[in-house]
Amino acid sequence: MIKLQGTTYTGFEKIENALITVEDHNIMSIHGADKAADDAVVLPADYKIVPGFIDVHIHGANGADVMDGTKEALDTMSQALPQEGTTSYLATTMTESRNRIDQAIENVGHYLNKEHTGQAEVIGIHLEGPFINPDKAGAQPLDAILTPNMDQFQAWQRMSGGMIKLVTVAPEMTNGQSFVKHLSEHNVVASIGHSNGSMTDIKEAVSNGATHVTHLFNGMRGMHHREPGVVGGAYYHDQLYTELIADGIHVHPDAVHITYKTKGKDRLVLITDAMRAKCLKNGHYDLGGQDVTVKDGEARLDDGTLAGSVLQMKHGFQNMLTFTDAAIEDLVYMTAMNPAKQAGVIDRKGTLEPGKDADMTILDHNNDVYMTICRGEIVFQREELTT
Repeated sequence: MIKLQGTTYTGFEKIENALITVEDHNIMSIHGADKAADDAVVLPADYKIVPGFIDVHIHGANGADVMDGTKEALDTMSQALPQEGTTSYLATTMTESRNRIDQAIENVGHYLNKEHTGQAEVIGIHLEGPFINPDKAGAQPLDAILTPNMDQFQAWQRMSGGMIKLVTVAPEMTNGQSFVKHLSEHNVVASIGHSNGSMTDIKEAVSNGATHVTHLFNGMRGMHHREPGVVGGAYYHDQLYTELIADGIHVHPDAVHITYKTKGKDRLVLITDAMRAKCLKNGHYDLGGQDVTVKDGEARLDDGTLAGSVLQMKHGFQNMLTFTDAAIEDLVYMTAMNPAKQAGVIDRKGTLEPGKDADMTILDHNNDVYMTICRGEIVFQREELTT
């Protein structure tokens, strides 16, 4: 049993001096307390307990990548992510050969069939590509892009054991709109991304069930006053949850602020889109068989194209507080509640409530991660409290 006491943001309210009791993997109780409990870990007054971060778009970390297709790669990622406050994630694939995608998806499916404790939890798969527009491929290999294909998707879904939760697709491509509808009808989130679609295309995709936008601004037609494009479509449709890489590199800080003011806390989803170089030093790395140079926080292909990020979720959290006027309560939506909804796990994650998984991130006075609890187990803790 773990008892933790401190200022807590549940997702519904802020509770001063909350006492949280955890038993096994779950939160048993949470309530305000008049005094410090003798058997609890009592945090400094300026520390914060928030729901564990959920990253629905991450390719790799600490030298490993989902496309490596091995148990060891997923172990490496899952053990590294709690250091940045992430307690669960969607293992994200990318556009590569069908055989490589087969391997990656089967590997995640097998991984999910086994119990893993003491690390961040893989809660499903984000299939980013290969059903995208070559004109907006970004760092996705052009020679592996496919036309949206329902039979191929269903084959991959069977390989995964039904664990593909989110698919990035360009709806303007041949069969794109029917593919979006197929995903929606099968309870898979259709995310508009790597798309050169017009506002008309986006409106049709939303009518067909699209509810998500992949890394806003990046890999998509921008907003123009004569053709609002994908960015305009994301702003226009209140129902579209919108991913954002808040590193100040992929999206200018002022554009981040504009997006927060436009979409609000209810529809923003902070992601990292991180590749294997996250947690490592500057140097040369691989992404989808392409050479990526990482220097001073930027990951780029040889032609200068951004190739994912090395962003940590805790830094995205901190940046949002700097770039915008968002409050801690708002960030809980963007880093936990909204991604939990889109990943289909809001029944057990995303908020701090009795009966839910005990996934918690404890932040210090600088909003750096002091402790991370994954399903009731302390899996990361700094050695000392700081004041």
